[in-house]
Amino acid sequence: MKYSFAPLADDRVAVLVLGSLPGERSLAVNEYYGHPRNRFWHVIAGISGHPLPLAYAEKRDLLSRLGIGLWDVARGANREGSLDSAIRDEEPNDIPRFIAAHPRLRLIAFNGQKPARLFNKYFQPAPGIVHATLPGTSPANAAWHLDRLCQAWHEALSVALPDTLPARYP
Repeated sequence: MKYSFAPLADDRVAVLVLGSLPGERSLAVNEYYGHPRNRFWHVIAGISGHPLPLAYAEKRDLLSRLGIGLWDVARGANREGSLDSAIRDEEPNDIPRFIAAHPRLRLIAFNGQKPARLFNKYFQPAPGIVHATLPGTSPANAAWHLDRLCQAWHEALSVALPDTLPARYP
């Protein structure tokens, strides 16, 4: 059984990005999106106009300043390797409790199809909160080049973060 990290969020969170479950590399380095080829941090830097943060503390700080939180739909699951398609016997995190504790939350953004499917398997859409399934930042989603990912993510996140994201990308 593999387990997710605690949510990465503070009381200012307006956007919650949900993944499925950390991959092998992320678990090994104890960091969200810790695989060097995952483009999540490049997307966040690109859509916010900030330089790419390198240290994990800088990454967490950038998310906090932007009003973005991170978590995973699955609290734990059986999975060989890192592919979402290999997730089995998942147990969900208590996402309704997270939502109740974060009244500024306006958008739940799913980082790919699998987290959206897992969320829909266990939960109803949260009233008053927009739910958006975004193209995954995983290296397995090679069909989406970085600029196209940034455009899609900016379009979705800028609605909930008008004060922290530039009005247009790039």
